[in-house]
Amino acid sequence: MKKRYGDGKRIRITAVRFYIAAGVLACTLLCACGAKEPVNYTKQGMAAVEALEYSEALNHFKNGQEQGEDERLLYRGMGLAYMGLTQYGDAVTYLEAALRAGRGVVGDLDFDINYYLATAYYKNGQAQEALDAYSAILALRPKEKDAYYLRGCVKLSQDDFEGAQADFNEAVALDGKNYDQMIRIYMALEEYGYKDAGLTYLQNALSENEKSISDYDMGRICYYMGDYENARVRLTNLKTETDYGAALYLGRTYEALGDYNYASSIYAGYTENDQSKAEIYNQLGLCRMKMGEYETALEAFQAAMNIEDNGMMQTLKFNEIVTYEYMRDYKTAAALMSSYLRSYPDDAAAKREYEFLKTR
Repeated sequence: MKKRYGDGKRIRITAVRFYIAAGVLACTLLCACGAKEPVNYTKQGMAAVEALEYSEALNHFKNGQEQGEDERLLYRGMGLAYMGLTQYGDAVTYLEAALRAGRGVVGDLDFDINYYLATAYYKNGQAQEALDAYSAILALRPKEKDAYYLRGCVKLSQDDFEGAQADFNEAVALDGKNYDQMIRIYMALEEYGYKDAGLTYLQNALSENEKSISDYDMGRICYYMGDYENARVRLTNLKTETDYGAALYLGRTYEALGDYNYASSIYAGYTENDQSKAEIYNQLGLCRMKMGEYETALEAFQAAMNIEDNGMMQTLKFNEIVTYEYMRDYKTAAALMSSYLRSYPDDAAAKREYEFLKTR
């Protein structure tokens, strides 16, 4: 069975959040009068989207329409909900409506919607429209390195290696010390069979920034290059008990070296000081699975799932199901897989696995 790991290949574009702070006197007067804050269905819908409750979110947004709430924000929210339901055609419809509902002056919200729309286009099989959306962003904001990177990824998916490389080069030129970006470029190229080209970006990052690069960045780049000994040396210089990045990559380095026991001790040591990092728990669970310690692996995955806004719930839920399978608790695994597919219906591998589980 294919396991899900924590590295994502997508950039998450976060919209600007607004809030209203009420004064102490105003709050006191409202409480005294028994006044209630009016229901904001748009806000409730977005909370449901973040909780992966997409059908519930759509109900909130429709209520918001009936109450005359901001239609642009409602259309945007509906687009995101339909993306979550993998109904990408509907997502495109509502995200396009959100753009049309603008007032003619292009602002941050327009760019935010365009990023989501480009993803919806791509998922809906409309690669050219996705490319056009990223190009529209770059026409107005030529220094949007994320748009260059994402457009490059779409070009890769269309077998346009040279075009993708040109976009990646533009992204790097805009921020030559952004090692996160270089690692993402490497991973995208590796995924589509251009590993050697991806390694060139990492090698250039090291050679061009040799005197200024930190032990952390050097260590993780060495990790991706497969130079585990130098990765180990650099990352060992850091305080893995309290340094999240150092713990994550040093642990992964020992995993790559086959020492799952030591890797798990690094992850467990970090969790003694910080219980807020889901990726650490996920890696700890994967190590424990490799060691055949399924009960403690399950505890690690479930601890991560209990972290609010952990950002990797799909990975964690899948790994939880895998653990129950290894424990031969097929009934629980099947029930969890049924729930998983309601949230992630486009996961073809999970669908195949569910058919297997139903026979056990």
